[in-house]
Amino acid sequence: MLVNMKDLLSVAQQNNFAVGAYNIGSAELLKVALEECEKNNSPIILAIHPDELEYLTDEFVEYVKTRATNSKVPVVLHMDHGSNKNQILRAVKCGFTSVMIDGSHLDFEDNVKLTKEIVDIAKPLNISVEAELGTIGNLGNSAEGGASEIIYTDPKKAKELVERTGVDTLAVAIGTSHGLYPKWMKPELNLELLKEIKNEINIPLVLHGGSANPDNEIEEAVQLGVCKVNISSDIKNAFFQKTREVLRNNETALEPLLIFPEAIEEGKKVVKHKLGLFNCLGKADLYNNI
Repeated sequence: MLVNMKDLLSVAQQNNFAVGAYNIGSAELLKVALEECEKNNSPIILAIHPDELEYLTDEFVEYVKTRATNSKVPVVLHMDHGSNKNQILRAVKCGFTSVMIDGSHLDFEDNVKLTKEIVDIAKPLNISVEAELGTIGNLGNSAEGGASEIIYTDPKKAKELVERTGVDTLAVAIGTSHGLYPKWMKPELNLELLKEIKNEINIPLVLHGGSANPDNEIEEAVQLGVCKVNISSDIKNAFFQKTREVLRNNETALEPLLIFPEAIEEGKKVVKHKLGLFNCLGKADLYNNI
């Protein structure tokens, strides 16, 4: 069933689990994420970045909506990192049930102004809105964007932004980056800062750049109040590593149905592992009354 983010994450917040947001930049990656969540009776957020939407086209979204509507588990269709009004309006017209307006690159007042404008557009249409305060790093191998310097979220400013805009969820910067970390770099979350932010605001918190962080940190972040974790690079890495292996072993392969099945299964293993970290396994049963 297709739901919005507010309804999905209110249940997660009440029951102390997080829902994964998986970037679906192709039909194969949609199969990876949705089929594994259905198999494990877990709610899911299907995320599409504006660049991915430009590649996939609006018609692909129609297929995703049909697939989500017919699913036995709760599904949110989410615009990931929309950076301007036009991108958000496109998502609204396509039927997304949740949008993220990323004003983290703006100064605080402009971030508030843009976020409030999007809230005023989306809320009357029953579309949830996610904002971001602080910056997520970019390791140079992700299409989701990010900044060259991580600016940590100020808890007091986070409270002010939420109160002035009425957003449903807030993406916080506590030390993550989009993409895969090089071997010499040790990712580390500032969990004390997360506690401070949680003490200031009561809406569900979002962790972007959740790939490659230590499992114990992700689990603790969920226990501390993160209700949505974005996962992209970990799944794509597993998927395309296996794809390359299949092609090396069969250089004459031409049929997608012969090339991608093994890669899909590798991606699904990552999703299953993340569902365990998020305490999300079997949680779709909690949505029977929605």
